[in-house]
Amino acid sequence: MASALRLLPSTATRLHFSRRLPFSTASSLLSPPSKAVIYDQHGPPDQVLRVVDVPPVELGERDVCVKMLAAPINPSDINRVQGVYPVRPPLPAAVAGYEGVAQVHAVGPAVICPLSPGDWVIPSPPSFGTWQTYIVKPEDVWHKVRDDVPMEYAATVTVNPLTALRMLKDFVELNPGDAIVQNGATSIVGQCVIQLAKVQGIRTINIIRDRPGSEEAKEKLIQLGADEVFTESQLDVKNVKSLLGALPEPALGFNCVGGNAASLILKLLRQGGTMVTYGGMSKKPVTVSTSSFIFKIQCC
Repeated sequence: MASALRLLPSTATRLHFSRRLPFSTASSLLSPPSKAVIYDQHGPPDQVLRVVDVPPVELGERDVCVKMLAAPINPSDINRVQGVYPVRPPLPAAVAGYEGVAQVHAVGPAVICPLSPGDWVIPSPPSFGTWQTYIVKPEDVWHKVRDDVPMEYAATVTVNPLTALRMLKDFVELNPGDAIVQNGATSIVGQCVIQLAKVQGIRTINIIRDRPGSEEAKEKLIQLGADEVFTESQLDVKNVKSLLGALPEPALGFNCVGGNAASLILKLLRQGGTMVTYGGMSKKPVTVSTSSFIFKIQCC
């Protein structure tokens, strides 16, 4: 799936450690010395993050030592450092980062999973502490992936593409020709939703912010497969559904912004539609009109 998704620039950036770094086959069951990005307290990342040297770590019998190749900097990573994300590592000396791709450096003597030095792996499920050069964790943390895909795809496949896939599959049974609506469409999740929906024959109605460059953003999303892209101001009309043309009223909506952007999704949903909230980038509450809440939608 990762090789099928093209990611445009967005709020997620990438932290690269190297390109196909050489691996060690040394018999010692110690990891090499490492560097890590850590924080001892929550706060602004530019004030609390620091790079430290980490001494070698002894591998247990079922441990795997990996060398990180690349890890993304997602908005949720920043939120964890700030202390505003509900799921976060314990302090002090928390190592930042939550996903990424690594190369197996060494394996413990009792490891039974089919991993060998040089294999590419990702932490699955995602695991704290990917912003460091070497990591030692039990073998069941690591999932082998292909090494013939772009490194940035392998490094980012766990959080955003799988969020998009699960939202398309878990809440409403969608059929080819059905439509969904989403805000935050230029985010990585939004881009993945567009592409995955396109493959399944599902139409997408996409909402983006009013900002400089919005027309260029629209064109890029259409190139990915978006059916319609509107700015928030374009939807500030009385009969908003008239803008859909021949598209069906969406059965499912994805909200990652909150505030007015969430209300726009509710206006476009069909009777009995479902709105899934998976983020709140505006830091404003989701507001639902009484009539919509009682007669129109289900909220998840």
